[in-house]
Amino acid sequence: MSHLHAHALPGHTRGIPEDTPLEATARRRAAARLGWYTHALVYLAVNAVLMLIALGTGRTWALFPALGWGLGLLLHGLGVWLSLGGGGIHQRLIEQERARLASQRDPW
Repeated sequence: MSHLHAHALPGHTRGIPEDTPLEATARRRAAARLGWYTHALVYLAVNAVLMLIALGTGRTWALFPALGWGLGLLLHGLGVWLSLGGGGIHQRLIEQERARLASQRDPW
């Protein structure tokens, strides 16, 4: 087994067991970012096709779904990058709450 890498073993990712809070947080953040990348890719593909159809008919109606969906993509991105990013708003709020709770605890 010495020829196997830690990331090849079941239940481990680069030496970190999958059931640790660190691994769970990393997976959740990676999934959220991947979700946004997928959303952005679908947005680009669908709106490119809609634009080709609209331009083929001499109209500009495809601009409206692109703008509406673009707003949704922007809000999705803000949610992902601000709340899940390293040191993001969500993380800072959690740290502030931990500090507040720790200061209110009676050590005896």
